[in-house]
Amino acid sequence: MGRILKAPSKSPPRGDLRKIFIIQILSQTLRSAIKHIVAHTYRPLLVRYLSKTRVYKYDDIKLEIPPQVFHPGFFFSTRLLLNYINHLPLQGKSFLELGCGSGLISIYAARKGAKVTATDINPIAIEFLRKNSQQNMSEIAIIQSDLFRDIPLQQFDMIAINPPYYKKQPLSDLDYAWFCGENGEYFEALFEGLNNYVHEHSDVIMVLFEGCDIEMIENSAVQNGFNLRCIHIHKNLLEKNFIFKIEKIK
Repeated sequence: MGRILKAPSKSPPRGDLRKIFIIQILSQTLRSAIKHIVAHTYRPLLVRYLSKTRVYKYDDIKLEIPPQVFHPGFFFSTRLLLNYINHLPLQGKSFLELGCGSGLISIYAARKGAKVTATDINPIAIEFLRKNSQQNMSEIAIIQSDLFRDIPLQQFDMIAINPPYYKKQPLSDLDYAWFCGENGEYFEALFEGLNNYVHEHSDVIMVLFEGCDIEMIENSAVQNGFNLRCIHIHKNLLEKNFIFKIEKIK
């Protein structure tokens, strides 16, 4: 029997490898430079701008957003989640936005025919959402609640979550939009309570970004009988964002 000769595996030419390496270095350098500009120029201007109540428009939705509430127009996560939700069938679905902030997603979902419940721990967010939902003629059940604590027991068809990412204890109303506790206590409470508010076919979606402790969040989910499945990745020059589907472990 003759010897079978394996064709040598083909590697990119050395010149191509060098080009790829140079492009990667340039991309990393550009990304670092943009982050530096944002941190030292754009961010201070943004903080000053958001120190007053501002009007924000998305399509035909008009919102008043106070300084104590997460502004959806200057950060990627809300719009990324909103763009994903836009492709889901919402008509007649029971929909919970957990930690609604400005309420943009809740108002949008209500406009698409969903039966919406919007909650937030921040009393100022709740106050402005009541006002904004009326001005946008959107029927929403609005509840001030720390996660599931004050939500009447029920099972939702869809739950949307844009959580606080950073490990630090929140000290102000606005802090609750950014900080999940020193040890990620927010996520422990989230997954502990979630089981009581979903049914077999519920869609639970959550947006995260590369700077948060995704491994810690995944471990917390597994400990409470859930799995995180990445269903979408969005990358720009500043950061990489992910949309995860939270599913019961079978």
